[in-house]
Amino acid sequence: MLMANAMHLMFVWVEVGHGFNSTWGRAQFAIFQFAKTPQIMLSKQVQTQMARSVSKRFFASGKDIRFGVEGRALMLKGADQLADAVQVTLGPKGRNVVIDQAYGAPKITKDGVTVAKNIEFRDKFENMGAQLLRQVANNTNDAAGDGTTSATVLTRAIYSEGCKSVAAGMNPQDLRRGIQLAVDHVVAELAKLSQDIDDKEKVAQVATISANSEKEIGDLISDAMERVGREGVITVQDGKTLYNELEVVEGMKFDRGYISPYFVTNSKTQSCELENPYILLVEKKVSSAQGIAPMLEFVYKAQRPLLIIAEDVESEALAALILNRIRAGIKVCAVKAPGFGDNRKAGLQDMAVLTGAKVISEDVGLRLDNATPDILGTAKKVTITKDDTLILDGEGPKDAIAERVELLKDSIAGSTSDYEKEKLQERLAKLGGGIAVIKVGGASEVEVGEKKDRVVDALNATRAAVEEGIVPGGGSALLWASRNLKSLYGNVANMDQKVGIQIIERACRSTVTQIAKNAGEEGAVIVGKLLEQSSPTFGFNAQTGEYVDMVEAGIIDPTKVVRTGLL
Repeated sequence: MLMANAMHLMFVWVEVGHGFNSTWGRAQFAIFQFAKTPQIMLSKQVQTQMARSVSKRFFASGKDIRFGVEGRALMLKGADQLADAVQVTLGPKGRNVVIDQAYGAPKITKDGVTVAKNIEFRDKFENMGAQLLRQVANNTNDAAGDGTTSATVLTRAIYSEGCKSVAAGMNPQDLRRGIQLAVDHVVAELAKLSQDIDDKEKVAQVATISANSEKEIGDLISDAMERVGREGVITVQDGKTLYNELEVVEGMKFDRGYISPYFVTNSKTQSCELENPYILLVEKKVSSAQGIAPMLEFVYKAQRPLLIIAEDVESEALAALILNRIRAGIKVCAVKAPGFGDNRKAGLQDMAVLTGAKVISEDVGLRLDNATPDILGTAKKVTITKDDTLILDGEGPKDAIAERVELLKDSIAGSTSDYEKEKLQERLAKLGGGIAVIKVGGASEVEVGEKKDRVVDALNATRAAVEEGIVPGGGSALLWASRNLKSLYGNVANMDQKVGIQIIERACRSTVTQIAKNAGEEGAVIVGKLLEQSSPTFGFNAQTGEYVDMVEAGIIDPTKVVRTGLL
């Protein structure tokens, strides 16, 4: 009897298997048919458990397991291939990489992390090795915003030497201890070398070096930082002309992102970009779909996007927004209002002044269910990521914005609480500081995309330099910081830890070596020449092929970028 039922189950599986899109769906249907047979009755819970079991048995693929040298060799092969593609972009004479894309024209870039993200291998073990390096590039990009190619070159050198040492019979844990000891020493030496940025010229030099020695981009970023302040908001957009432009607009940025990833409109940047949207500000939580239905109907007829900023958007209301986004094609996004309590109320009022909206609040007798479209604000553009929201060029009355700014200044002057002053100054910076918009121009979409990558890298490098200072560039800072690693030999417990220190010593030479190689020079000769010098700022200018004082020549790197690349 049981055998007959099992055969029935198998028969149903074969018959209906091709009609379902998922393994889970096929398993559920098969178990459902099995449960309907008169010989046996199964509860829904048992059916679910059986479906999972059948799904795993019939569709699970076996694991390919590799050990020791074989596994490490395959992973190293993948890491080497990815590093080979990335490292050609390093330095002023680095090459561009052309990347095929599923849609549109090929992408041309010199950005290391962009190259790394687009590399996949058929062999799963080679791919795992590549993923390790890709993770390093991503982490460096997230932490410092630049230096991803240098980080990839360093990691490849450490990984390659580490694999050789383990294959020779050394203890991986002792190697790691030696590596960590050396890294701590190099980071401490970098801190001693670091200099604070104190003028506009140094800012321009950092940006120029990161933008592949394009002085126009360096000057543009330096001007933008001067106009909105070092802590000001600077954003990069595609331009509509052949030339790069800088524009300062009124706007606001706050650290709250979209509530759901379903609101994303740009899959490449994982952001929601709304052009000329209506803006709805609500003080309380939005839970009811009926409350927002009139606004959704209004923006649908007007064919314009909608941004909702509230304490929270949840349950029915959130489901309604997502459904209208997916099925009706309405560009809509929901964001939690920043701050708490009175600070949140005040922040919403600032947004209302900036955008010309009215805040729906019970304090003034406004409710969402009886609100009309005239309470909506507008802005030229709003960009929302998972972490923050940027409102550009709000269309609130200029005199009202100026009056609000003066009110905040008076409140700061009259406040006796340091905490309150800090919060008021944050609001003033958001409302009155302005936002610099760098518009990247070019003759084609491909050219604009390539140049935009360099502008973003240069901007991130400049911010990192302002934050932690600068060191001599061209890899010379790492080379100098690693000169005295031999002094650590007396602090190690065994030979394996000593080898770990030597791995970092060799890795710190890899950046200079690769920059020289990309410039057509012999890397080992350049490294030897630099190690003979007694000045920490002495280095090799790959652009001209000369040995120079790197700081005087304007060849400088942000300390944070160099440090993060090694960590």
